[in-house]
Amino acid sequence: MKRFVEGLNRSQSLLFPERLDDYIGDDNPVRIIDVFVDELDLGSLGFESIEPALTGRPRYHPATLLKIYIYGYLNRVPSSRRMERETQRNIELIWLTGRCSPDFKTLADFRKDNGPAIRRVCSQFVLLCRRMQLFTDAVAAIDGSKFKAVNSRDRNLSEAKLKARMKQLESNVACYLDELDRADGEPGQLPEARVAHLKRKIATVREHMQQLASLGEVMRGSPDQQLSMTDPDARSMATHGRGSGVVGYNVQMAVEAANHLVVAHEVANEGHDRHRLASTADAAKTAMACDQLTVIADRGYYKGEQILACEQNCVTPLVPKTQTSSSTAAGRFDKRDFRYDANTDTYRCPANEVATRRMTTVEDGSTIHIYWSAACPTCPLRSACTTARHRRIRRWEHEAVLETMQRRLDHHPEAMRVRRQTVEHVFGTLKAWMGSTHFLMRTLPKVATEMSLYVLAYNMKRVIKIMGVKALMQAITT
Repeated sequence: MKRFVEGLNRSQSLLFPERLDDYIGDDNPVRIIDVFVDELDLGSLGFESIEPALTGRPRYHPATLLKIYIYGYLNRVPSSRRMERETQRNIELIWLTGRCSPDFKTLADFRKDNGPAIRRVCSQFVLLCRRMQLFTDAVAAIDGSKFKAVNSRDRNLSEAKLKARMKQLESNVACYLDELDRADGEPGQLPEARVAHLKRKIATVREHMQQLASLGEVMRGSPDQQLSMTDPDARSMATHGRGSGVVGYNVQMAVEAANHLVVAHEVANEGHDRHRLASTADAAKTAMACDQLTVIADRGYYKGEQILACEQNCVTPLVPKTQTSSSTAAGRFDKRDFRYDANTDTYRCPANEVATRRMTTVEDGSTIHIYWSAACPTCPLRSACTTARHRRIRRWEHEAVLETMQRRLDHHPEAMRVRRQTVEHVFGTLKAWMGSTHFLMRTLPKVATEMSLYVLAYNMKRVIKIMGVKALMQAITT
């Protein structure tokens, strides 16, 4: 093996460094995990067993287990069993834990029992980023993405799925019975073993139908008419692909625009984003500690009440309006073709006629004013405007807030590009880290804990990229 790099002789004695610390370089990111956890007040964060018991077998300190988890998620090793193996062979984890090697059950119980405290650790790193003045722009992008749960689509039940499965099973029973009838009409055509097999299959299918019927009763009693049999909190959610969907969770994130750090996140099992804008924006504003915050979101967040709540909380939203007008789809005039005059509280229609306020109604707690023009029945443009006698224009009492937001969007056409570049990259990175199976844990609180560990790992890796290991270590200890 001349002219090749050769390894050492396995039987040769070596003089290894005398100190474990000599194996880890000064700029190794594992040192940040060690310093960050040592600087935390784990007791005030809510971790269990900070003080050791006087009797019984000694247990591992929560700081040691937390360091293992942060290292695991930072290096894409989220499984407790894999973490156990890594503590025995990975020199960085051996250094980080002082050669402690907890078993996988100890690690799994720590993550399960300390969920709220682990989520507070994620918030502590966001506070550290704020202290280091990494949130230079009061701008955040908000988005949601569907993450798969530990629940296959076949183990999720809805009314439509129940009917389809029952229909398929009834068809199977009919086929089996038809085959048995032919066997009765032509004795000896089918072997006795086949006949017995068909009877067993019929009994199995009918038993399955009874189980589905009982599960259907439970499913109909749930608030959203869904039942997930592996992870009870997971829900079937539609995705962008036609006919596709995922059984999982809707993860909401607010990412600040300057350094692309996640400042707020939430895990929900609601399949849409319409009720999430104000709460996510408020969490981002609190985390960034700014008096005024501009948030950018996509059309899925467009809801008048949510936008109004943002304005009332000193948050400036930039959300494009959803295009769901039936008039536009039919080729008729859209509401945008009618110009509102705030001084006279009237609308000017495309035929230059004035539509005045005629009535006010309350729908779902919202006050709606309705306008129309007396000239509608004889208007020459009526066929291009409405199929009714009058074209009625509906206006929410706070619609001026929506119009002001639309004018802001018109002056900032690059806002949606900023949103895509800011928040969608984070979701893509996290899903690449997670692999094909996203969450390992079940139920909403535990999944929220797992998401916090991923967000903490992402933010830590991002700050290391921005500042470097030594500068970040110095910032943590000062």
